[in-house]
Amino acid sequence: MSALPGSNLSLEELDRQTLMHPCTSIMLHEQTGPIIYSDASGVTVRGEHGREMIDFGAGLWCVNVGYGREQLANAAAQAMRDLSYFHLFGSASHESAIHLADQLLSLFHETTGAGHLTRAFFGTSGSDANDTAYKLVRYYNNLLGREKKKKFISRIGAYHGVTYAAAGLTGIPLYHTAFDLPQDGVIHADCPHYYRFSRPGEDEAAFTNRLISNLKDIISREGADTIAAFIAEPVMGTGGVVLPPKGYLKAVQDILRENDILFIVDEVITGFGRLGSWFGTGHYDLQPDIVSLAKGVTSAYFPLSANLISERVWEVFSASSAKTGPVMHGFTYSGHPVGCAVALANISLLKSERLVENSAKMGRHFHARLTERLSDNPYVGDIRGEGLMLAVEFVADKATRRFFSAGTYPHRVVARKAMDENLLVRPLPFIDVTSFSPPLSITSEEIDEGVERYARGLEAAMPTLRELANQ
Repeated sequence: MSALPGSNLSLEELDRQTLMHPCTSIMLHEQTGPIIYSDASGVTVRGEHGREMIDFGAGLWCVNVGYGREQLANAAAQAMRDLSYFHLFGSASHESAIHLADQLLSLFHETTGAGHLTRAFFGTSGSDANDTAYKLVRYYNNLLGREKKKKFISRIGAYHGVTYAAAGLTGIPLYHTAFDLPQDGVIHADCPHYYRFSRPGEDEAAFTNRLISNLKDIISREGADTIAAFIAEPVMGTGGVVLPPKGYLKAVQDILRENDILFIVDEVITGFGRLGSWFGTGHYDLQPDIVSLAKGVTSAYFPLSANLISERVWEVFSASSAKTGPVMHGFTYSGHPVGCAVALANISLLKSERLVENSAKMGRHFHARLTERLSDNPYVGDIRGEGLMLAVEFVADKATRRFFSAGTYPHRVVARKAMDENLLVRPLPFIDVTSFSPPLSITSEEIDEGVERYARGLEAAMPTLRELANQ
């Protein structure tokens, strides 16, 4: 692929010499170089030499309405003409931010029953949304004079982002290496993944009881008067598409209420139809104090995040305002008018094309097709999902549920072979799982074709998987 005019380097070499890629091995990148993508439409992206690939990842869980939607491009263009930029500092405002705040709160009220959420704050990424939640919780307790109540409980396997506070809340060791993380005051409870972490003979109810007992022990050991908040994804995403075991989230919420611990729900992935319902909050009957949103709010057409704040928290902020002055938190791009306009157009598309309903319907079809094609494979241990958020987890021995040795990465082998079949799936960084999270606009025919490509990739990976299973 050619570089820009005036350069003697190929694009691949120019990339090697100029870009630092996120979450990428520098050594491997220098060896193999980039895969450069040029354009996309629907569920298909086009790469080098016109190669077309089905994207079973929707980018990074985020292109919910699909690629190349003119409605969103037009909304962005018009917003740039009307008000290319203005901030929200010092009571400044603009129409698209006001309407988006109202739209998000109304959606939550109508689809989740969480009528207690009454304010919206805007940022630019899921990571900064969780950093904002972290700061607002500490601010809340300081205003109440509870200077000791600052610790956060997250979970092993959780993913909450890579900014400083969010990366500490993340419970995947790879994100902590050489970054002096997690920071003090962050505690990680047990991972709620029944398939992988249940004990022999332990049913799902007993597994849930053990996790709840672990959470109670943490609170007892640390002291409820020192614990500020518990943060959780309704379904763990990057940690392996981990669905909550039966009764788990209800029991967690009961404990939080008993101990006056705030509940932060990270809906960065699960929001805007990914689970076949508008939000995980409604899907699992949650009552959060703060919600973090991003990704699907604009289908990643523009960087935008949001925090929804409960009246309980807001009342403390409001009551203290005369004494403490302004809430000194915010970003240059908070409530960016272009991003807000794109989000409004995106939500309109999700509604008019009934993409949330399509997610539920296509999710059932997707799960059935994966089960039909892969369940007999000796290294496919678990096929799971909710809506269009699915996963295949690999095992070295299905009968004994013996997992592959650490560092063998069988799912990476399968993902590479799937790419050879012109299918993009993501090998996740915590356990041996490939995830599937296509655009919510996907059709049954596109799912069928993608699953066939994945099955061919898995078959091509079998010789390597056999070798890895014996290590």
